[in-house]
Amino acid sequence: MNDIPYRAALVIGAGPGVGASLARRFSAAGLKVAIAARSAPSLAAIAAETGAECFAADATDPASVAELFEAAEAAIGEIDVVVYNVGARIRGPLAELDPEAVRQSFEINAFGGYLAAREAARRFGPRGRGALIFTGATASLKGYAISAPFAMGKFALRALAESAARELGPKGVHVAHVVIDGVIRAPGQTDPADATLHPDDIADAYVDLLRQKRSAWSFEVAVRPWVEKF
Repeated sequence: MNDIPYRAALVIGAGPGVGASLARRFSAAGLKVAIAARSAPSLAAIAAETGAECFAADATDPASVAELFEAAEAAIGEIDVVVYNVGARIRGPLAELDPEAVRQSFEINAFGGYLAAREAARRFGPRGRGALIFTGATASLKGYAISAPFAMGKFALRALAESAARELGPKGVHVAHVVIDGVIRAPGQTDPADATLHPDDIADAYVDLLRQKRSAWSFEVAVRPWVEKF
């Protein structure tokens, strides 16, 4: 019996790693699934495996995100789970970074999360239910040298999640932030020592969040390999 109190999920940022695993795990748990990326053809393999509906969207464009939500709900019905799983990482010394690349990185990591939260809040708030999950990283909590743009965006995304949880939680909406702290195993890669994060195991943490009762909701969950130093 399905013990998840939700029926339809939209995963924004469904690449071959964590995004694909979320589609698999959500589908296996009985949810209808819609997945989105900048290029819809790249999602074909995931869709064929999971039965998910595929959509192309620009996560940083307000009109594109609004259209995505409308199209996804037309395809799978009323969405009550949204995962913002989009990220962009650029590295370099502060004095040498391209300002436009930094701007784009921030828009992808943080502003796009706001646009997704905006559409989710418009739906979940009036209904008094729903789950909104943001994918974070080690950079959500630590700003490393040569990685300022990623930290800027992920710090902001975490702040957005915290504000959203305080605003929407009392309305019955579960908002959570998942810190992925470690190297994510590439698709097809083997790691007998489990020193890297398996995408399917990461996705299990999201499913566990969806199973939580409202008397004991988690806002933040950190997942890391057992050998990871932190």
